[in-house]
Amino acid sequence: MGWILTPRLAAPLIGALCATAATAQETPRRIDTGYNSYGYPGMIDMPVAHSRPDSELALSVSSFAGQTRNTLTFQLTPRLSGSFRYSKLENLLGGGTRALFDRSFSVHFRFADETIWRPAFAVGLNDFLGTGVYSSEYVVATKTIGERVRVTGGLGWGRLGTSGGFKNPLSVLDDRFETRPPIDVGVGGDVSSQQFFRGDAALFGGIEWQATDKLRLTAEYSSDAHPREDPAAFERENQLNFGATYKIGPMTDVSLRWLYGSEVGVQLSTAVNPKNRPNHGGREPAPPPVLVRAAAPVAALSWNGSIEQSAGYSSRVAAALDGQGLRLHGFSMVGRQARVEIENLAWPQESQAIGRTARVLSRELPPQIERFEIILVTNGVPVTSLSIARGDMETLEHDLDGAWKSFARARLSSPTDPVAPIKGRYPRFEWNLKPYLTTSLFDPDDPVRADVGAELRALFEAAPGLEFGGALRKRAVGNLDESTRLSDSVLPRVRSDFNIYDREGDPTIPDLTAAYYFKPGENLYGRVSGGYLERMYGGISGELLWKRTDSPFALGAEINYVKQRDFDQLFGFQEYSVATGHVSAYLELGGGFHAQVDAGRYLAKDWGATFSLDREFGNGWKVGAFATFTDVSFDDFGEGSFDKGIRVTIPLTWITGEPNRTDFSTTIRPLLRDGGARLDVGGRLYERVRPLHKPALQDGWGRFWR
Repeated sequence: MGWILTPRLAAPLIGALCATAATAQETPRRIDTGYNSYGYPGMIDMPVAHSRPDSELALSVSSFAGQTRNTLTFQLTPRLSGSFRYSKLENLLGGGTRALFDRSFSVHFRFADETIWRPAFAVGLNDFLGTGVYSSEYVVATKTIGERVRVTGGLGWGRLGTSGGFKNPLSVLDDRFETRPPIDVGVGGDVSSQQFFRGDAALFGGIEWQATDKLRLTAEYSSDAHPREDPAAFERENQLNFGATYKIGPMTDVSLRWLYGSEVGVQLSTAVNPKNRPNHGGREPAPPPVLVRAAAPVAALSWNGSIEQSAGYSSRVAAALDGQGLRLHGFSMVGRQARVEIENLAWPQESQAIGRTARVLSRELPPQIERFEIILVTNGVPVTSLSIARGDMETLEHDLDGAWKSFARARLSSPTDPVAPIKGRYPRFEWNLKPYLTTSLFDPDDPVRADVGAELRALFEAAPGLEFGGALRKRAVGNLDESTRLSDSVLPRVRSDFNIYDREGDPTIPDLTAAYYFKPGENLYGRVSGGYLERMYGGISGELLWKRTDSPFALGAEINYVKQRDFDQLFGFQEYSVATGHVSAYLELGGGFHAQVDAGRYLAKDWGATFSLDREFGNGWKVGAFATFTDVSFDDFGEGSFDKGIRVTIPLTWITGEPNRTDFSTTIRPLLRDGGARLDVGGRLYERVRPLHKPALQDGWGRFWR
């Protein structure tokens, strides 16, 4: 088994998606586009050709006739959406008394917009990367009539070609389209492209009426004969479905449905959009106004450049920056230039930290200082230097085009001098006590498990770049320790024994490390970490990253030697050890999209590569997906065939509106197996360095004056 979609076919497809994503706009209309029972844009069971708003992340839960579908859908671009679905099916043919917990993926792509005379058109693949229970493809057209009526018609294959099916019209192009090859239902993980748009086709359609601003009524003809459902459990009288959808909140709908002449169904859909903050604004404090030098304090006029006075200004600047959520690392004034080294503790955008720093300097420094050099520091390492003319701060603060003018006039470079910390900056110790939440999803015995407890975390910074840190966790309540399912892996069990770690560890030390961050060259960054690197492995890790300040491209290399920790996650080790590492390529694609490829050796001693694509928003939201392919065969990997998943990061400031760099991140994996497993070491360099470089600063520079 393997990928059938060749690079020759994939390249133009990807190019078409990227070329149309930025310009896609649909005709404004008053009819809501809902989510169907599979969780992608549709009517009841059938799809429509329209899309949801760009960047929307939605969760839908639908239930009828012994099936419950839980779907997470992300509108990746204005035209393209992707869905991950976790379903419980209790009425499958040959399933016996045990329900099937099914994982599947879908994509929906609108390739033509609706106009006055032409309908919108879309194409989609359902369950193209799963067990095949819902496997289907479709081409669909949708046209709005007036302001409140919308008509949809389409052609379906696979599951959507099982009622009223006829000879595939694509067979005139190639006889192979006449038949649909069977797949091994229940294994999943392989992209069954040899099935796409093959076999019998069938027509489907429907009509939607937006009765009121909150109520939408739908009638559809379904082309799904439910071939895998047990007729004894689901009696299908006809192919007609009727539904009513009511908007109970700005982003939440509830639907009641009468399906196939015999069944009642319900669905709840709710969504968030990273572009739209829930409270429609921030509660961040106003920045200090720029102080024009004509109004400078009398004390500042006495500046004569002495070291003693420079030290005095240092303490004043440090106190003022602290009030802005910024930490001063270094400070000096030479001639007409002041150099400050800062660490951003509060602001999601580094550009906002720069702007607030420059405002503070305009108020605290003597009038003879003409230029501010602001050095952005992370983990004690200087990353980017910005030189800003004080005169620009004074003249552009209230300029309508002040944001882009200030960026155009700033000078950016990669500093080579090490951080020169102010007196009292090092050593430094901090600690915090906070709750933690750990989840385990998709276990067939209990699909949702979780632990809640307390985590004590401490950090000791001995010198610039030298850190010692760790954590201690104690569970309060939860059921992760109740999982007794044994791994059936034929590979070294580097991850699949995760439930034993959950069961035997309480209290635990999830990590306890020493790390040194350094800058060996102008565009080079380094890290060496040692200790208990993550909850399952301890050892030593080294990393080197090359990235120019003004470049969207970066290269990195990491090498690790680790041993597997004892299941209690305290101080002992097991016998298994491995040398693992990767070379990585990173590319900022623009529009918030980031691509990454990591190639090398994984924890189970398999060789391969991980491909990732993430979309990042200016407020800190991130949504992405990854897939890993190694020399482990699909059969040896087991159910799922290869490692893949979705990751979501939600910044706390998006919820509260207050400046904060804390976020919640989670990775949704359909299955956690041993193939393609990578070490989860903290402090990797790229995500520490990239936000402080020019492309990211430029994207967020609109917040410079905020």
